[in-house]
Amino acid sequence: MKPSKDRPHTRFHGRVEGAAQACVHPGCTEAGEFRAPPLEGAGHGEGPPRFRWFCLDHIRAFNAGYNYFDGMTAEEIHHAQRPLAGWERETRAFARAGSGDQGPRWADFADPLDAIGARFRRTAAPERTDGKPLSGEDRRNLETLGLAADADRAALRRRYSELVRRYHPDRNGGDRSQEAMLAKVISAYHQLRQAPAFA
Repeated sequence: MKPSKDRPHTRFHGRVEGAAQACVHPGCTEAGEFRAPPLEGAGHGEGPPRFRWFCLDHIRAFNAGYNYFDGMTAEEIHHAQRPLAGWERETRAFARAGSGDQGPRWADFADPLDAIGARFRRTAAPERTDGKPLSGEDRRNLETLGLAADADRAALRRRYSELVRRYHPDRNGGDRSQEAMLAKVISAYHQLRQAPAFA
């Protein structure tokens, strides 16, 4: 149902539907659904501010003439407009080793799904005896091929040939159910063949 012209649509930002107040503009009988700062300013006095309530037409007129800086001195306006306003407050120092401001301990968190622990758990990764480095991707690809971290280039070629024969459809009577695994094996082999550990 389309809203009538005398009842604007609720798309207007700031409308408080069902507001019980009447528009405070003299002589207006419309509902005050839009609030504006009180005459004495939003931060005046104790407790929450006493907003003024206007209808749509009168809040538009109010907004058109509103000046945030009205009543401020030139110095106050300059202070409010400085690009670094608020940055001069002192911030808390970073925690140093041995200081009393330590970060939270893992024991302070309940992790029933092991979501945090699984991500940060460090397991001793197998290393190569020749001292050549293995990246995380290298390790994942070795795992895909079922090879140890210390495998050499000849072992890599043998294992690749063996797995291609196992998963290729031409060797399995046209069965294509293992094509995804075959693609992983091919990708892992090509990456490892160019890795520093197998150069």
